[in-house]
Amino acid sequence: MPRMAGIVACVFLSFVALIDAQAQTAFLEYMQGRMGVLEERISQWHDHSSRYSSELRDFKNQVLKLLENIEKEREGLRNEMENTNVRVDRLEREVDYIETQNPAPPCVEVDEKLTELHYVKKKKKNEKYEKLIGCPTTEVPGTVETDEMLDPSTVRKSYCSDTISQVNAMKILKRFGSTAGLWTKDPIGTSEKVYVFDGAGNDTVYIFNRMKEFTLSPSTRKASKIKLPFPWIGTGHVVYGGNLYYIRQDDEFQLIKFNLANKTVVDSSVLPIEEQVPVYGLSKFNYIDIVADEEGLWAIYATRENEKNICLAKLDSNSLGIEQMWDTPCPIENAESAFVVCGSLYVVYNTKLPSRSRIQCVFDVSGTITSENVPVVYFPKRYGSHSSMKYNPKEKQIYAWDDGYQILYKLTMKPKEELY
Repeated sequence: MPRMAGIVACVFLSFVALIDAQAQTAFLEYMQGRMGVLEERISQWHDHSSRYSSELRDFKNQVLKLLENIEKEREGLRNEMENTNVRVDRLEREVDYIETQNPAPPCVEVDEKLTELHYVKKKKKNEKYEKLIGCPTTEVPGTVETDEMLDPSTVRKSYCSDTISQVNAMKILKRFGSTAGLWTKDPIGTSEKVYVFDGAGNDTVYIFNRMKEFTLSPSTRKASKIKLPFPWIGTGHVVYGGNLYYIRQDDEFQLIKFNLANKTVVDSSVLPIEEQVPVYGLSKFNYIDIVADEEGLWAIYATRENEKNICLAKLDSNSLGIEQMWDTPCPIENAESAFVVCGSLYVVYNTKLPSRSRIQCVFDVSGTITSENVPVVYFPKRYGSHSSMKYNPKEKQIYAWDDGYQILYKLTMKPKEELY
């Protein structure tokens, strides 16, 4: 029995060993199969990675070549633009030089001749009519020929019914001073002096005896200087009737009337305007803009109470008092400057990225015209945005300061009645 038990144990152990060997062999074969699949996938991944890397390198090389070509084209365009700018500047200087050598007669002389010719023709027509009907004609009030009637400024002040039709011409005089400033002439009288105010805050006025001296002088050597008793703020000044009207800021904004001949302060006034805010969205240095037109002086301003729209006031040039005030529908946002023509406020707009300046809002104090029946008037694209635009009612021109460049815009007018 013990021997038999030993034999059975040996057979059992051999069977168990045989089973373990088969299981191990199957497990090893299974592991080898899985390793083979894994190696195959790794090989495929390597192939795909190599292909993708090759494609990425090719794409990168193509992009680099395109960027290189674009850079070359951009450099070529830059050179062409620089050459074009040089040629345009040269052409503008030549045109300006020719115009200064052959200046056009002042607009006021033409107006006087036209006015005189008009009344001479009318008088002859009345005389002819009197002969036909056999009795004298009745004079219409305001048509009697007098020296005063032949004065264009007097006629325009009484019968001002024009509106801007278009910007007829533009002339770049020169580049002088800082980006913000103002230059102007006195629309009252016969003086040809040019007044230059450099900067949005200063106290020295440069005066050139005539336009030619200002245009051809490379500096301020030919200019006389007047030092004001108080520095100005903004670019809202105006020269009118031999006096300078400008804004100073102390505890509050103050309007100063300064006589340029006597170099003395004639009068000063604090306008009844509270909590002023910048009147132009693109010219934050202007709080009150004093302007002149055919009817006198005006103040353009904005207040915190009505901080989205521009306000307008009619000024008395003698007492500096406000005669009447209006809230306009013209927004402050993107406005760069404004001026008044025949009692109508024209607001000029631009964008923060400089584009073409345009008159996009008009407010007429008489209610004759509105922005809806006035066409949008564009100013030629120049350098930046206008820091000041001063209308001269005698010459029908705008004296503009654009990023340090002094520009003249010639306006074409038409009667307000033609808008309907």
